[in-house]
Amino acid sequence: MLSATLERALNDQMNSEIYSAHLYLSMAAYFESENLKGFAHWMKVQHQEEISHAMRIFDYVNDRSGHVVAQAIDQPPSEFESTQSVMESALAHERQVTAMIEELYREAQAQKDYATHVLLEWFIEEQVEEEKSVIEIIESLKLIGNDGTGLLILDGRLAERAADEAA
Repeated sequence: MLSATLERALNDQMNSEIYSAHLYLSMAAYFESENLKGFAHWMKVQHQEEISHAMRIFDYVNDRSGHVVAQAIDQPPSEFESTQSVMESALAHERQVTAMIEELYREAQAQKDYATHVLLEWFIEEQVEEEKSVIEIIESLKLIGNDGTGLLILDGRLAERAADEAA
């Protein structure tokens, strides 16, 4: 059984994962408007992945006889300056999510809740991958600079991302 503190924190994390999904959907819409279909596809896959993360927490809380609380989701930004700024925002957001998960991990350790500890280890590994993938795109964008051809090549590469890579 989950403690009230961990149950509340897991519900907050589930909410954060759903917000992340909305954020990535908003970013996908921006890329669609810029005719960067590959970037949009990449963000749509991110959206699906974040929903699967939220559902992983949903199932876990229920499996531990906890109470899932669906919370209001904040509206993500809908205006962005550039492709580079979108990806930098995505990285900043992923780092914020990492910090939240690490705080949850510390709480699970403090409470000696080993089952939650194991769940959160999966999320920690996932966050390493999340941050790495966004950093790789940002580094590619830096190399490309203002080269439209390079941007289109990267866009094509991002269009190849398979949905089953998510989660």
